[in-house]
Amino acid sequence: MMMHGVMRSAVVLGWLLLVLEMSVGYGAVVSPSVMEKIKAVNKKGPFLGIVVPNSFEMNPLLQSPSFVSDPSIPFLDFAGRRFRIASLKNKKVIVVMSGLGMLNSGIATQLLLSFFEVEGVVHYGISGNANPQLQIGDVTIPQFWAHTGLWNWQRFGDGPNDELALESNGDYTREIGYLNFSKYDTAKVSSGNLLNNVWYQPEEIFPIDGYPEIRQHAFWTPVNEPYFSLAKKLENMKLEGCVNSTCLQRAPKVVRVKRGVSANVFVDNSAYRDFLHSAFNATPIDMETAAVALVCSQQRVPFIAIRALSDLAGGGSSESNEAALFAPLAAQNAADVLLGFISLIP
Repeated sequence: MMMHGVMRSAVVLGWLLLVLEMSVGYGAVVSPSVMEKIKAVNKKGPFLGIVVPNSFEMNPLLQSPSFVSDPSIPFLDFAGRRFRIASLKNKKVIVVMSGLGMLNSGIATQLLLSFFEVEGVVHYGISGNANPQLQIGDVTIPQFWAHTGLWNWQRFGDGPNDELALESNGDYTREIGYLNFSKYDTAKVSSGNLLNNVWYQPEEIFPIDGYPEIRQHAFWTPVNEPYFSLAKKLENMKLEGCVNSTCLQRAPKVVRVKRGVSANVFVDNSAYRDFLHSAFNATPIDMETAAVALVCSQQRVPFIAIRALSDLAGGGSSESNEAALFAPLAAQNAADVLLGFISLIP
């Protein structure tokens, strides 16, 4: 752990020196005055980093009486992000809103880890639900996350036994599995579906303790095991179950689950929802978490994610997506569980 801390400090120092040089020579990223504030903030660390996708998910946290802004430097703005410095349950935190999607969440997480002394990251928000055993309002804490938006799309006429393009070079694999569009083609065309198959692929990653430019591969990225064990203590939390006069069939609960998946896709499709659950045993489906997990994994920073279920990802009513009604409830439940988790950290 000490060695990893030294390595992270070296990475941070390198970034700071690089950015300082850029700010003087090219006027990019941050100004010298912001650099001084970053140094002042880090003297108060280390911090727990909190990454949240959108403002409506972040607002319940900011409105909580537990959220106390730092009196001298309540926030820093740079690189298009606002980094809020505060305390939560007597824990020093830095909160950053990433924005929608994998690119935004990955950039925000890397900025957080590169500039600040962060000892761990908690990501939270809402998500779709692919697990028929759970309901809207439940809050899930998966043990593993995967990015399911990196594909090798096979040409028409090739099948599962045919080698993928560039597979022999080690660029792609058939080990994870594939989605066959013909299975969902109701036209019954004898020649098959021209969309054929898409094969799911692992990410290429470059850990800080690896050799530069020598890639590794990651599909299922685990959360921090001590964090995951600690989260078991949250399973008896009481959560909100009503939006105005509309109440859920049972009280929501906190559940540790096996897997969650992310991609730059808003899933509101019953068939794909069922596929993600049957093929990957996925429960929450979102657009950000896997990027945060992959960045933290490469930087060797402890990580966990909390996702409240706001809708059934197309598995519910055909008239409308449930998130239109239940997103505020799910966002509040996610924030409440986040506060509960932070209170457990030694």
